[in-house]
Amino acid sequence: MTAAIQCNHASKSFRESVRNTENAGSDHNGQRALGRIVDFVMPSRVTVEAVKDVSFEVERGEIFGILGPNGSGKSTLIRMISTLLIPDSGTVRVFGRDVVADRLEVRRYINRVSVEAAFFKKLSAMENLEYAARLYGLEPREGLRRAREILARLGFPDSKVNVSLENLSRGMQQKVAIARALMTAPVALLLDEPTTGLDPVSKRDVQDFVLEVCNTHDTTVILTTHDMEEADRLCDRIAVINNGEFVAVDSPENLKDRYANGNGHLPTLEEVFFRLTGRSPDEWEIEGDDQ
Repeated sequence: MTAAIQCNHASKSFRESVRNTENAGSDHNGQRALGRIVDFVMPSRVTVEAVKDVSFEVERGEIFGILGPNGSGKSTLIRMISTLLIPDSGTVRVFGRDVVADRLEVRRYINRVSVEAAFFKKLSAMENLEYAARLYGLEPREGLRRAREILARLGFPDSKVNVSLENLSRGMQQKVAIARALMTAPVALLLDEPTTGLDPVSKRDVQDFVLEVCNTHDTTVILTTHDMEEADRLCDRIAVINNGEFVAVDSPENLKDRYANGNGHLPTLEEVFFRLTGRSPDEWEIEGDDQ
């Protein structure tokens, strides 16, 4: 049986300008010229390899997690699968369809949730979902019923459904993004850090609903997350990506067993992550832009 999602030697690079800042040095009296900064763009451009020769398959109905530090290539990989970026080399297929040659057909298979979800901010949560329902081809009454059902399942307060998105918290906005993606029970769901900004109760609500959708609709999920407990709970298999390359692919249980020591200590998934990426917990806390 053909895998739901296939990446075969997929790579993606970006060309970036390098900007340097240097102190202007000393003034004519030999004193340091405070506040004088020279800002210039180097004539050369640097190639950043965001994803390097990555190959993997995700089976139908599987929840496949991708873990990695900020800037490791997680989001770039998700964007290639969702047709938002074109691979420089290799191929990416969703249910047998190429993301470049068949991108419009691929988009009918997938829904995506990301940390930078876009909305009509002046419209309410319900108005945004009703608009999405029309785009998905749902009848207005069915779209309204489905929107209310999912929002309630996600623990979204009924008193907030008619409040404009710009007046809702980041966590509530993320719940609306998740509800929008799940309105049609997509056959493939790409979740790029979906629970970022949610409180622990809301996070558990979202996780439970993702599991429910997978169990009842055979939905295939790719999940990127920084939450190791979330990955451990949800994922059938996990890939650890570092500097654009997969350094391990296995079930959470097998990854932890692989790094168990002779004293019978079974490491946490977080400890396995640090071992595989060569990062320390302090480095993991440093904020940065992902690619």
